[in-house]
Amino acid sequence: MTWSILARDPATGELGAAVATKFFAVGALCLRTEGGTGAVATQALVNPMLGLRAIERLRAGEAPEAVGAALLRDDAGRETRQLHMIAADGASFRHTGAECVDWAGHLDGADVSVAGNMLAGPGVIWATRDAFRASAGQPLALRLIAALEAGEAAGGDKRGRQSAALQVTSRDPYPDLDLRVDDHPDPLAELRRLHAVAGQHFTQYRPFLAGRDHPGVFDRAVINAAIARGTAAAGDKAP
Repeated sequence: MTWSILARDPATGELGAAVATKFFAVGALCLRTEGGTGAVATQALVNPMLGLRAIERLRAGEAPEAVGAALLRDDAGRETRQLHMIAADGASFRHTGAECVDWAGHLDGADVSVAGNMLAGPGVIWATRDAFRASAGQPLALRLIAALEAGEAAGGDKRGRQSAALQVTSRDPYPDLDLRVDDHPDPLAELRRLHAVAGQHFTQYRPFLAGRDHPGVFDRAVINAAIARGTAAAGDKAP
């Protein structure tokens, strides 16, 4: 029901995940990310527990191959599942069950993993990965959106489109950016719009929140000044 891309930016340490589908609220079920740990997508006849358990095991230091093998061994529905993950060190794992609906499959690459099912054809995931590679040097979130747009242009979900989601994380247990489009006639266009809206205020505000190893910033003058500088800079870059 879905295709998704997971990626790591070795220059910044960011991890990202993005997904699109003809299904309601895909972001509620399919993606899990954690800074310094990994990114996971669980899809097809989705088992949300796979994402939760994968992050727990990656956090404990297990390699993605071992995590994936253990989780699927214990999942009676494994042949109906798609599961892929990428760890903070770039190691990755992919599984497409034999009973996933055609077209279904996956691709890997350096610091990137793509998987999909119920797709128009294999060109969807190839286009997704190629577009991600071609956008090197841009912010990770924009690379992920562009990758999904390329996959959609190659046919996307053969049933149509409805929802999309994006997460980017760096050092904290919760994402730096977490965008969801739950029900929309053009979810990727809406995802791109939300990313632009986030850049007007939220992106500047987010670094001041408490995290895994810091209590956050409490001085509103400092926060507001940074937001003003960031908002002005974002405006200067606008077309």
